[in-house]
Amino acid sequence: MLSREQIEFFGENGYIKLESVYSGDELAAMSDELDHIINTFATWEAAWVGPWRKEIMTEEEDANAQLVAMHEPQHFSAAWTRAVTKPELADSIGELLDTDAVELHHGTLHAKTPGVGAPFPLHQDLPFYPHEDNRYIDALVHMDDADEESGCIRFLPGSHKNGKLAHIMGPDTSPHLPTDEYDFHKSIHLPAKAGDVVLFTLWTIHGSAVNHGGAWRRIIRLGFRDPRNIQVGGQSLGRPGMMVKGVRPKIEGQSVDVYGNWEARATEGV
Repeated sequence: MLSREQIEFFGENGYIKLESVYSGDELAAMSDELDHIINTFATWEAAWVGPWRKEIMTEEEDANAQLVAMHEPQHFSAAWTRAVTKPELADSIGELLDTDAVELHHGTLHAKTPGVGAPFPLHQDLPFYPHEDNRYIDALVHMDDADEESGCIRFLPGSHKNGKLAHIMGPDTSPHLPTDEYDFHKSIHLPAKAGDVVLFTLWTIHGSAVNHGGAWRRIIRLGFRDPRNIQVGGQSLGRPGMMVKGVRPKIEGQSVDVYGNWEARATEGV
């Protein structure tokens, strides 16, 4: 159970760190199987692109930046199936969303290689999987210690209160907020230890710097939502997620086809 202070902090700032969510034994199994996934299935050239890179990277960093990524680790590993369905995590997210039902929307690996791990500009996760409202929490499961040197997560506290923001998007850039309006260097970093989980909302502005350290910074981002919050575009659209807390409620106008996918629902905008 979260304390009143934790819930109030999350409501005010749009993020919170939960310490030691996973035990040493759980982490060992998750880490071993994640390494196998990385070496067998992951994409090693997933660094974000765009003119924003010159704002937070040197020319050398820009030339060498590397990011390892892939989706849905729970589809490749039993240890990760157990990790994404951990009841204590689901209960905490249910408290923060004030809901009796929590659905796993997706899982994505973001692994920064030692010394050259690529950064992320300031952005909301909204452009990647837009939903009708903010009843959505991203959970960063830390597999390694992450500090300022290794490119830990950074936030603009309270930024979720600004609601949905227009991002710079296009074929030559990853989605990001205008760098002249949202100063990366004014964001605050949030160090975390292996086994910690950092939670933040779909509308919370965040980013991270280059991994200048000598070790990996492996993070799995898990997206959780109140199933009443309807998705309107992007990653995993039309695919029901796994229920990790409670029972899926019946939603007017939403139905499942014979293959278990959501039938088309016309919704405009984000």
